[in-house]
Amino acid sequence: MRKRLPARMTHDYRRNGTTSLFAALEVASGKVHGRCFHRHTHVEFIAFLESLAQRDPRRELHLICDNYGTHKHPNVKAWIAKHPRFTLHFTPTSASWLNPAERWFALITGQAIRRASFDSVKQLARTITRYPAEWNKDAKPFVWTQSEREIERTIGRVSEISETGH
Repeated sequence: MRKRLPARMTHDYRRNGTTSLFAALEVASGKVHGRCFHRHTHVEFIAFLESLAQRDPRRELHLICDNYGTHKHPNVKAWIAKHPRFTLHFTPTSASWLNPAERWFALITGQAIRRASFDSVKQLARTITRYPAEWNKDAKPFVWTQSEREIERTIGRVSEISETGH
């Protein structure tokens, strides 16, 4: 590749399928629990929540989610109602940067997925599954680099945008 030219796929690139990763980032330690699924529906999200419930059977869990319909499905709301130690928090539209797990998703994409070649969905899922295991060996919490005042100012701008729909 030459400098200042965008990366491109080769002429023989072939997409062999996709997988869907649900992941939970433990803010205090930086550790991640993730699971790959064939689909990204409320059914898989509930299965992921159940895996979290089994993994941490006594802890109160607060999950930061985006506004994707999967997270707000009536069956998910019913599951949450039956499991009061789970609380879902939703980021405002266009504010995924408020969710530290999104930063981790950027890391796994850049370090393990982008520009890699996978012969099968199974191989892709295996790579994705290995990444959190390796990450957790030396996990560290994400640290905000902006001051509280700067973050609050940015949140205010995002709130104004989401309220006006622009």
